[in-house]
Amino acid sequence: MLYVEQSLGPDEELVHVGQFHWLYTVQAFMSIIWGVILSVMIIAGAVVIYKQFGWFKPDVAWLDAVRDLHPGVRIFSFIVFVLGLLGFAQKMVIKATTEIAITSSRLVYKRGLIARRVKEISIDRIEGVNVLQTVMGRIFNYGRLAIRGMGVGEVVLPALEDPIALRKAIDKARSI
Repeated sequence: MLYVEQSLGPDEELVHVGQFHWLYTVQAFMSIIWGVILSVMIIAGAVVIYKQFGWFKPDVAWLDAVRDLHPGVRIFSFIVFVLGLLGFAQKMVIKATTEIAITSSRLVYKRGLIARRVKEISIDRIEGVNVLQTVMGRIFNYGRLAIRGMGVGEVVLPALEDPIALRKAIDKARSI
């Protein structure tokens, strides 16, 4: 919580800190798993196709067949795997560099590793808070918040764990 703690005013206190749901991390790891699965499917499909066209002997071992594949197929498979790793890295960087906090006087939503994008709404300027939860969100207790502010427009927060608690924290901050 570096940015929010650094930017607290003299009479301002931290009321609530929003956290990403654990399914976000699962989704990030699934990027790696899908990259591996698709890479293996590309290699296995290429070996089967090569055998179908008779470019390999029928009794060739799998490792020998993979070694004898066209370099373009192997490079494409590697690129798919790397894209899975990059998807994982992107999601984890977003998770590590996003801060969502409710203080006694404002809502702070900060994103960014090198370049910061900060959206702040004064608590007394918040007109309404909408909770956006799907059926899965209700089951696993995660959801998004759409916060409307006077003159600011709407700030839509990413999927967070326990969005109702964040909404209650906004109400609590209004009463302080």
